[in-house]
Amino acid sequence: MKKEMHETFRRLFEAAKQVRPGIVTVADLARALNQSEQTINNWAYRGNGVSKQGRLIAQRELGINATWIDDGQGQIVAGSDPGNANVRPADVGLRRIPLISRVQAGLMTEAISPFPLGAAFEYLLTDLKLSEQAFALEIEGQSMEPEFKEGDRIIIDPAVGPQPGDFVVAKNGSEEATFKKYRPRGIGQDGREIFELVPLNVDYPTINSANEPARIIGVMVEHRRYRRR
Repeated sequence: MKKEMHETFRRLFEAAKQVRPGIVTVADLARALNQSEQTINNWAYRGNGVSKQGRLIAQRELGINATWIDDGQGQIVAGSDPGNANVRPADVGLRRIPLISRVQAGLMTEAISPFPLGAAFEYLLTDLKLSEQAFALEIEGQSMEPEFKEGDRIIIDPAVGPQPGDFVVAKNGSEEATFKKYRPRGIGQDGREIFELVPLNVDYPTINSANEPARIIGVMVEHRRYRRR
């Protein structure tokens, strides 16, 4: 039976993935902290979790508050003197939202198919109050530019009903998922709602549910944009 991950390491690992999106695996974390994978695994599954020295290394290398790693209290990101700063560390939250991989989704072109529960390889942390079905996707393709760029991440909640102008993830007739702007168009003769899935990039076509089978999966509740050089 797989050992339970120590809570101090769980906090460190989840926060590290937030402050540095390139950290996905234990090996990535080991490289970021200049530690061996064995050391990282020892923090995770042996003894008393992340050592004092390890917590200080994480604070120095990643800016994660060493005290927060130890007891979960205070700010997650180590801050400076608030009197000399015009920003403050943001609380990234402790609710884990599964980020779905392209492999799980069958290598779709823009969004990712809803996930089998418990099958995510990575999680995002959030302080939003969301349903248990909430999940995250990584944007691919250019159909939602300029507002949404490839590599951006979005959190979707299937429990939220779409309103005009919302951004949604939907399935089309071939059971592929797509991320678009929602535009209701009334009720059809069969009594079903007609809506359009509208790309922000005018070079891409609009999907109309009257002409193509489409079903709303969920509504975007958070958008995370990462700086690119």
